[in-house]
Formats: sequence, structure tokens, C-alpha cells
Amino acid sequence: MTAAPILVTGTTGTTGSRVVAQLKALGRDVRSASRSAQGAGSVRFDWADPETYGLAADGVDAAYLLAPIGVVDLLPAMRPFIDKLIERDGRLVFLSSSSLEAGGPLMGEVHAYLAENAPRWTVLRPSWFMQNFSGAHSAAIREEGAIYSATGTGRVGFISADDIAAVAVRALNDPDVPNGDLILTGPRALSYDDVADIIGATLGRTITHRHLTVEDLAARHQAQGIPAAFSHMLAGLDANIATGAEDRVTGEVERVTGRSPMAFARFAAAARDAWD
Repeated sequence: MTAAPILVTGTTGTTGSRVVAQLKALGRDVRSASRSAQGAGSVRFDWADPETYGLAADGVDAAYLLAPIGVVDLLPAMRPFIDKLIERDGRLVFLSSSSLEAGGPLMGEVHAYLAENAPRWTVLRPSWFMQNFSGAHSAAIREEGAIYSATGTGRVGFISADDIAAVAVRALNDPDVPNGDLILTGPRALSYDDVADIIGATLGRTITHRHLTVEDLAARHQAQGIPAAFSHMLAGLDANIATGAEDRVTGEVERVTGRSPMAFARFAAAARDAWD
């Protein structure tokens, strides 16, 4: 009997694209869902358009769910489609954040809803992505030799998106993965000063961590075109790091996948083209 397809939302994103690639490498039938519906096996899906729900959910036995971008009140936006998937009794794997407890704001409300209503569920709560440095921070690293933050000397267990995807794929495929949330980190907690040193060593030039105040970082975000409210929210997340909120390392990646998570130096070596 052919296995039912696995639905993956947000397939153009950092983790969704990797989940698709890893599932296909295992020979699984993947239904890629996005607003653009690009590529074979893809369907159009939009959290805000119930007309797209049927084709996305039809016949699937598991789903990887990413929250819609730019939506603050997530549970009302996501619940109608989640309820449709719950009716199918499949495994739901939802990407949240290490900083958000069940019942808290944003993804925390969705987390609590899954825990109360879904028969089979996993909530992934990764720390900050290593890929932020090859993405959002890349221009400043490349052009100015600098990383700007308001994190002070606070440390983060940065994790590779490849490791997040590997845990997601295991949860989507293995019926023995118990319900619950998994706090995912890399193998070592690093300050932004540490990160600057590692990237600098990879490139053979000095990269400096510029320590900003929360207010100055928010102003920098706004100057880059980010709306004021979102700029202050992002700067506030840096302030949380400065107080030690993300200074932890867990063994969940290795426990679930059977292998150690990627070290930052290995990530930097693979990503160096983003900074050259």
C-alpha cells in the first residue's frame, strides 16, 4: 500500500524547503503547499483563503505547519484549517519558538490548542537560527565587517535549520514519537561576540559585534524599512537574550535524530559565500 502524502506548508521558507527535501530523500510523497504553488506536487494554500483548504488537506496523514507571516492573532487565523486536519487524525508538527510557552502569545496559543485538541501532535521550539547570519545579518557582515545587536554578552544555543528539519521529518514519519514540545538547540551556547569571532576566523578577517541599545537597534531596523512596532518587538527579543533567556543547550536533536546537531563553525564554513 502506498503511504499517504505528507503536507508541508511554507515550502518556500527556511525550514519548510528543507523538510520537503529531506522527506523526498526518504522517498515520501510530499504535498507542498504555498501561495505560489510552484513545482511538481505543489498545491496553492493560503491560511486566509478557506477555498484552498480542501486540496491541501485531502488524503494526507501528517502535516508540517508554519504560522502565516505578519499575523499577530494566530489562533483564529489557523484554527479552521487545523480543525480540518484534526478530523483526519494525522500527526501535526508545528513550528514555534523556544521563547514561547504553551498558552503564551503568538504561536503559544496555537501550541496550547494542539495540546488540547489534536490526537497526535509535536511542537518544535527551536532557538535562534544559524541561518539568520547568512540571511538578515549577511549584508552588514559582508559590507561592514559587523554584526549589530542589543544582546550584550547574552548567549544563544544557535541551531541550524537543517537540524530543525531533521527533527520535523522524524516526527512526521515515526508514529512512536510521543506528543509534546521539543526545545531544540545547537551543541553550544554562543554570544554574538563568539559568533563574530567564528565568522571572522572562517573568512580570515575581523568581524566585530557592535553592541547597541535596544532603542538604537529598533531605530536601525526602522531605517531599513521595518515598521516601527515590529522593529521594537525585534529589538525586545535581543533584550531577552541579554538577560539570559536563551542561554541553554538541550539534547533533543540528538535524542530524536540519533546524531549531534551542527556546530556553528561547520555552518560558517558552509555559508561563507554569503559573506564574501
